[in-house]
Amino acid sequence: MTQKLILDVDTGIDDSLALLYLLASPEAEILAITCTAGNVPARQVAINNLAWLELCGAPQIEVALGSEVPVIAPLMTTEETHGDQGIGWATLPAPTRALSERHATQVWIEHVRAHPGEVIGLVTGPLTNLALALRIEPELPRLLQRLVVMGGAFNHEGNTTPTTEWNIAVDPDAAAIVFQAFSGLPAERRPLVCALDLTEQIEMKPEHIRRIAELAGSTPAEVISPDDPEGTRSQASNPVVRHLSDAVRFYMEFHRDQGQGFLAHMHDPFAAALALHPEMAATRAATVDVELSGTLTRGTTVADWRGMWGREHNAAIAWETDPAAFFDHLVERVGSFARAFTP
Repeated sequence: MTQKLILDVDTGIDDSLALLYLLASPEAEILAITCTAGNVPARQVAINNLAWLELCGAPQIEVALGSEVPVIAPLMTTEETHGDQGIGWATLPAPTRALSERHATQVWIEHVRAHPGEVIGLVTGPLTNLALALRIEPELPRLLQRLVVMGGAFNHEGNTTPTTEWNIAVDPDAAAIVFQAFSGLPAERRPLVCALDLTEQIEMKPEHIRRIAELAGSTPAEVISPDDPEGTRSQASNPVVRHLSDAVRFYMEFHRDQGQGFLAHMHDPFAAALALHPEMAATRAATVDVELSGTLTRGTTVADWRGMWGREHNAAIAWETDPAAFFDHLVERVGSFARAFTP
């Protein structure tokens, strides 16, 4: 059986790998990709998605532009983390596919109305588009099968400010709207939240890229080394491997320069895997809200685990997983998928 998905992204290096993973997954039926500003501006996000789809020979999946600014806050982007175009050192061929004429909010609403209880919403960027859709269709939480969100930091330091995670920090007002709207759902339909507490354990290493290339039959052996000159480009014969390697190398160089090691935290592919296979992580129920007025803490996600607020739980927070097993799954999926593109 396939799982219908709406993918809302700010692509993004790790969003790119999440998309490749979903394209490689036979149980994923991507109904549409909606684009929001975050890692890079929304129009660049749309170009990146169209380019990846075309490179991979994907079916004609609708790619819709969403909000180009947050609900209230001024836009932040992070080209220093993801590169000028959002895909690191990769230079994808310019896409010939056309952007949808529909706005992202229209796409969200019409798909969930057409398939009530069947669609999983996967948001790996700021929650802006979903918050705007909720203003038009407040029943959207009950029309979705489930929402999966990459965002937040609970008992973990932030990656944007000392207490905030990037996707929430870009548009905390949207995040607050979404978490409030998804209250009152049965436990199995509460939003599944993949926060930094777990996603920063999902550390992609050069060995993972080497294994993907090997499975794809790409030559020569794909070696990403911390000793290479910065910005070294892949010579892989396989175009999917080559562009993925160039994107991930940039991300590894960024993490190294931040003192985190020569690795890349793959937040979004992990969230994509949980959208299809929620059993890959243990979860904890909590009531989640977002700080909006704190001078130092605006954008901080707060989880009430023990019911101190007297409000019902509105989220299932992914809490434990086996990173090695996840990467075995990811490598097999993406490497096998990329094999079709080896000359």
